[in-house]
Amino acid sequence: MTPAAWTSWPSREALSWETRTRARAVIGCSVRAALLTLMLWGTFAGGRFGPWEIVVGLAGVAGCGAAAVAFFRTTRENRLRPSLGLLFLLMLAAFGAERAGADVPAVVLWCGCAVTALERLPLSAGVPSTAVALGAYVVVDTDDWMTTAVTTAGLCLAGYVLRLDAEARGSGQRLLAQERAARVAEAETAALDERSRIAREIHDVLAHSLSAQMVHLEAARLLIEREPSGEFRDQVLQRVVAARSMAREGLVETRQALSALRGEVSPVEEFLRQLVAVEPVEVRVEGRPRTLTAEASQAVRRVAQEALTNVSKHAPGARVLIRLEYRPDAIALEISDTGGDGAGGELAVSGSGYGLLGMRERAELLGGTLEAGPGEEGFVVSLRVPA
Repeated sequence: MTPAAWTSWPSREALSWETRTRARAVIGCSVRAALLTLMLWGTFAGGRFGPWEIVVGLAGVAGCGAAAVAFFRTTRENRLRPSLGLLFLLMLAAFGAERAGADVPAVVLWCGCAVTALERLPLSAGVPSTAVALGAYVVVDTDDWMTTAVTTAGLCLAGYVLRLDAEARGSGQRLLAQERAARVAEAETAALDERSRIAREIHDVLAHSLSAQMVHLEAARLLIEREPSGEFRDQVLQRVVAARSMAREGLVETRQALSALRGEVSPVEEFLRQLVAVEPVEVRVEGRPRTLTAEASQAVRRVAQEALTNVSKHAPGARVLIRLEYRPDAIALEISDTGGDGAGGELAVSGSGYGLLGMRERAELLGGTLEAGPGEEGFVVSLRVPA
């Protein structure tokens, strides 16, 4: 056995009660409760103790139970000195019980301390503690030396077997956790590969198509501008310019969607500032910025785009405030305007057609909420999604 094996604690999984199955925990608690009941009944039902002595004895049992629970907690936290202090406090309680005439509880405490010390402490501390507890048991034991020796050896063997069993369960839990983590990583890798494949397909088909449309529309615009000015010519030119703008916006959104599929999403606050670069809009960012999930990031982006489109359509010229707040467990977006008048701008011409219903459905699919309605001056859209 290596020196490290003597000084190292059992693994946290081995010391934790969470590694035990529900059936094992129920059986263990039931057996302990039954043994404790029989021990107390056999100790106090014989008439050797008066009422006040019984009360003091029961209080001592409760105190020993609290000390045992604290011992289990400190060993789980790998705190050696508090663990040893609580263990020897239990041994001292056993000595007091033996001096008071409660021999059975004293023996149970000494034997329990011996087994538990060997099971839960480093061997360098558990072996001496077990020796002290078993030494006290040997002193008070009235059986012949052979029975005492066999009992002592059995207790040592039981403590070490329990230690090995706990270590085996802990190793099983660690292997199970590693297997689950590996499966999650494999699923994430497979999902990322599929998203990359979809991104390539979209890029090869849609992005190339939109780029070609922009080239042809730009060529059409140049050809139309060469024609003599007239009402028909101006109407056609206006439509071509609007179609080119829609194609350009569609290409930008397609590239954003491709970046999201590949996991290359830019920070939301950066996107919002780029989105409102040509608009009279104020952007405020509150809280500590952090990386968002692709779904939450896309929800914020789409809602911001649609809300600004609606402002351009229904309240052109209004002052707009975008407030982005990073909360501990969510991201919140609020877009408010002051109302306005006049003709709609370029956004009013393009329009995504997503609508409030689509924004609300997008938020609800992520477990969030979206509220939209009149504010103090104009219209307010409030989004909150977990992130």
